[in-house]
Amino acid sequence: MAFVVLAYIVLAVVAMAVGTQQSSPMSNPELWRNWEGRVVDGKFPLQRWLGGSNHSAVFLTEHGSGELQKTVIKLISAENLNQDAQLSRWSDAARLSHPHLIQLFECGSCQLDDTRLLYVVMEYADEDLAQILPLRALAPAEISDMLEPTSQALAFVHRAGYVHGSIQPSNIMAASEQLKISSDGLRKNGERPRESTAYQAPEVSAEGVSQASDAWSLAATLVAAFTQREPERNNSDVAVPEALPDPFREIASRCLRRDPRQRSTVIDILSWLQGGKPTEARTTAPPTSNAGRRPWIVVPLVVAALALLVFAGREFLHRPPTPTVEIAPAQPQPTESNPTKAQPPAPAPQRQTETRETNRGTVLQQVLPEVSRSAQNTIQGRVKVIVRVMVDASGNVSQATLISAGPSKYFANKAGAAARQWKFKAPQENGQPKASEWLLRFQFGRSSTQVFPTETKR
Repeated sequence: MAFVVLAYIVLAVVAMAVGTQQSSPMSNPELWRNWEGRVVDGKFPLQRWLGGSNHSAVFLTEHGSGELQKTVIKLISAENLNQDAQLSRWSDAARLSHPHLIQLFECGSCQLDDTRLLYVVMEYADEDLAQILPLRALAPAEISDMLEPTSQALAFVHRAGYVHGSIQPSNIMAASEQLKISSDGLRKNGERPRESTAYQAPEVSAEGVSQASDAWSLAATLVAAFTQREPERNNSDVAVPEALPDPFREIASRCLRRDPRQRSTVIDILSWLQGGKPTEARTTAPPTSNAGRRPWIVVPLVVAALALLVFAGREFLHRPPTPTVEIAPAQPQPTESNPTKAQPPAPAPQRQTETRETNRGTVLQQVLPEVSRSAQNTIQGRVKVIVRVMVDASGNVSQATLISAGPSKYFANKAGAAARQWKFKAPQENGQPKASEWLLRFQFGRSSTQVFPTETKR
């Protein structure tokens, strides 16, 4: 009888343990969403769940003592974690300041339900490269615009004595009209990251992160931006696509070498992008400091890089320098008699591989969504909606599909209705019009609505 009672007790304990595990966010990332509406540390409301994994979750929140600033808060499980070491890392990273590095504001510890957590509050990013690549690959000019500021930020991080450790598309973002990389995962040379990714160098699991592993991860991201898929590995080096144009193919080939001592550095990448020549392969470990090297960027190149980012619909994660209600930055505002229709914008710059202007399609009629003032007053920051339109050979929209609906069905529906009214001049092939495909990126703000069209197929 005693044996039977003991067996029931054991089964009950096991059942309770299983139930607790199944209800924990660490067993199901979707369960993080259940914490929407809770408050962390008495001051950071978890307004909206933005995503997560088994070990972490990101929520929209607010930060500031006066006028509240739109920020994000990242929660990570404190289980099996050196809490003091992690909080120290975040505090150190918060003291770093660079125009292409996400700013950290505050960190601490908390508990929600039965889960012990650490949190860090950081700058809000509008979007990241991982959201772009499922829609399309980056053009060579866009890859260059991604590589240069990312390399600049990594060079700064390395000079400060840190390693990024997790360069990948989801950690290359747009914030405050700048391309920036994440900073909440910065580590010292030789430390091992908590999670592994497909973009990590092969030696990281055994030897930890390093400046050389950052170069590998950046090159792997370069390949993914061109191919829209993670690079494939063989028994020695990563296979670099033959179609990848130089200097990107040379950069990828030299940074994706198995031996970290033979890899090029982010300083080398900057040199390539500025028209310099590649250095010889190293036979010793790369230095842990870049002291004594020449400056890694000059002011004219910074200005040129920022100028490239403002071409609407052409470059990755760019925005026009002065917000207007127009769809193209150079477009004059519509008249009062026709508030929702605008004149066609100037054709976008041609890629080097195109030789005839008539090969491209253009926009003939652009229609802005009709949004009520009361709805606009509810917007904080920007509401973004992406619509894919299929255009027939006569230039009419035959189909409009929501690719990214954003947080509001109201604005998504308004964007879809407006997109169906657009008119295009069809691209030409051997003198004949042909069907095409466009992405229309709608951005709703309190005082303006903008749309950035990009022709993706023709």
